[in-house]
Amino acid sequence: MSYRNPLAAPSDLDGWVAEGPVGVEHADGGMVLSSTADEAALAADGRGDLAHFTFWCPEVFGADVAISWDFRPLTGDGLAMLFFAATGTDGRDLFDPSLAARTGHYPQYHSGDVSTLHVSYLRRKWPTERRFRTCNLRKSPGFRLVAQGADPLPAPQDADGHYRVRVVKRGGEVSFAVDDLELFTFHDDEPLGGGRIGFRQMSPLTAHYRNLEVTPLT
Repeated sequence: MSYRNPLAAPSDLDGWVAEGPVGVEHADGGMVLSSTADEAALAADGRGDLAHFTFWCPEVFGADVAISWDFRPLTGDGLAMLFFAATGTDGRDLFDPSLAARTGHYPQYHSGDVSTLHVSYLRRKWPTERRFRTCNLRKSPGFRLVAQGADPLPAPQDADGHYRVRVVKRGGEVSFAVDDLELFTFHDDEPLGGGRIGFRQMSPLTAHYRNLEVTPLT
């Protein structure tokens, strides 16, 4: 059965798990995510990395799925990412209490005890990312870059409505598209199984999400 969530009201987010300073508001039939951290107060970490966050859907999905949602950047440079097929390492659930605590700090996800694929599809945090814009697919643990494609999404001031983002994972095949424009494919010789999905943002990006749909593939 497909999972459909408009993300339009607080009740739509019952059971969602926030890791890090997640700020959630609702507008325009969806949710607006932003960081609640005071970046000036976090300057001591050198990069503002403690201002970023991950927001997990509570459902566990099968291994073969199509995941899609409407996305619009609203303000600020930063990064938007989706984790998918996420579990704990060694076959543990993502929220198994034996896993190390997570607070939104990125190394906890890419080089800790989380097994996942993660696609970063709006990358504007650093000058090098703004100069040459790509969508990156990584596999963790290990932070391995396994696929890359062009990033067609505009900066917030140029965004024209929402963009439909889509990830398809079937067996060892993964594809990624925005508004039906396929940007990369990846064949995984050691494919991950089922797991959870989560939205990640890097501050200071504020972005709008709506109409999340996860469809099992047969």
